[in-house]
Amino acid sequence: MRLLTISGSLRTASSNTALLEAVARLAPPGVEIVSYLGLGELPHFNPDLEAAGPPPSVLALRAEVGAADGVLFSSPEYAHGIAGSFKNGLDWLVGSLEFPGKPVAILNAAPRASHADAQMREILRTMSARLIEPAMLTLPIQGSRLDAAGIAARPDLAEPIRAMLRSFVEAIREAQSAVA
Repeated sequence: MRLLTISGSLRTASSNTALLEAVARLAPPGVEIVSYLGLGELPHFNPDLEAAGPPPSVLALRAEVGAADGVLFSSPEYAHGIAGSFKNGLDWLVGSLEFPGKPVAILNAAPRASHADAQMREILRTMSARLIEPAMLTLPIQGSRLDAAGIAARPDLAEPIRAMLRSFVEAIREAQSAVA
């Protein structure tokens, strides 16, 4: 199984990125975690560019989403919403054939960031994502200065991540076997 992670933060020392990197460290055998790192390379969404044929960076994003069995998102909250660069990336997926019906889980690195979480859920529902509610996770990572190794080493953080992964993988496998 191949899962794609997308952090909504462009910061080098992002707690959202560290959380997703910890997910990769804690993935069970047979689950490959791939990180999409091109968010900052995407052009501003413009329907004219879409109509002319999406730029290579957009095609690369869509290919990564298409190759994934599920997508894990984590985004910081800015001014009670998701990061602009993250929304831009989602906008490029709206017109894609790869995203609708894709199993999705949202990981929140800051319990007080409830507005971004709600906004992300609304956007992803509108985009026809399949939100896997048992795999949604909020952990108090922001401000802890923990990197991925530090998050993975703490049992109080690692076990909820492992449980989230089990729920997410199980939901995807159930859906795949229902189709087969």
